[in-house]
Amino acid sequence: MNQPVNTFSVTSYQAAGVVAPVIEAHFALHLATARDRGDEDLVSHPDAQVIETLIDVAFWASLRKEEGISPKISLALLPPEQSGEPILFEHKIVLSPDALTKLAPGVERPGIHVGVWYNEHGLYIWGTTHNIPDYCFVLDVSEPALLVVKHRRIFGFGKFVNIAVLKGDQIKVIDQNSAYLPDCPSLLTSLLGFRSSGDKSVNVLIQLAVSMRAHKRGGLLLVVPAGNDAWRDSILQPMKYSVVPGFSSLSELLLKDPKERDNSAWQLALGREVESIAGLTAIDGATVISDRHELLAFGAKIVRPLANEIVGQIVITEPVVGSSAVIAHPSSNGGTRHMSAAQFVQDQRDALALVASQDGHFTVFTWSVSEAMVHAHRIDSLLV
Repeated sequence: MNQPVNTFSVTSYQAAGVVAPVIEAHFALHLATARDRGDEDLVSHPDAQVIETLIDVAFWASLRKEEGISPKISLALLPPEQSGEPILFEHKIVLSPDALTKLAPGVERPGIHVGVWYNEHGLYIWGTTHNIPDYCFVLDVSEPALLVVKHRRIFGFGKFVNIAVLKGDQIKVIDQNSAYLPDCPSLLTSLLGFRSSGDKSVNVLIQLAVSMRAHKRGGLLLVVPAGNDAWRDSILQPMKYSVVPGFSSLSELLLKDPKERDNSAWQLALGREVESIAGLTAIDGATVISDRHELLAFGAKIVRPLANEIVGQIVITEPVVGSSAVIAHPSSNGGTRHMSAAQFVQDQRDALALVASQDGHFTVFTWSVSEAMVHAHRIDSLLV
């Protein structure tokens, strides 16, 4: 592959140069694996020089403002011929912080990507698109100095798979080996981009987690086994907002034939149901759904059955390269919601709890049989 000429002689955002080779290696490995299993419509893996320049430009653009508003923009690295039905600009625009800042107000809505490619003169903007191939390099400018490198998950629908998160001089490279932790929940393995038998259907818990984090009010979602009322022993009775029978609109959408799911109407309906349930988590107390995605209660108060012990310690991990497991008191991981979630999972070991903090942190609590304690998985770096 011909190497592009760097439009900018020196990149001044040091984190870009540090992380670029790691990201190049990630895409090279996964694209090679995809080709070996026969996947088609794949772009060439991005070169480290291209990645470094793209991150550098996006970083400096993120610190600018257009009419007092910081840019939010998604950049996709691909040639226009691989983008379905794009909006093509008549003239190529040289990639620069100024160009991205000016363009941002018109392309900040979800699902719109600014198409970027290169020639012998360097990187340029060619237009916009809604359609990108699997494993296409995507760079999101989420807020000032916060960038996320990601790619579309296999089969296309749902939260993209994060590869690295850069915030100022902090770099978090996602550790996909976290999927091999003992008793790793399927929510985490799916967020890390691993295929499973359920990959062809949307992982609704991911969508709920993203929506819970987005409303920025904090929230607690409990997922309990369908057809088993044992969870009620850990909830203060009577419940003010119990739902009988369980509200099943979301569940019914997921039971539709897979062929019926591959259309915009189904996706819009699913999105509405996810937003409705996630919105309930902003109410004080816990929202409860079954593992069949039926709404059972909201605003519920978690209590500890008198015969059960108070949760004393939990193991905390984050799927980031260089991090290690920490055993600590649950209060070290957060406030009241985190303490309540840890207690609930210790008492109801076949359940899991999703906790969104107002500051953007997000934790999934599960019971680990191998560790014989509650495991708190910090996954905010996967949800940005």
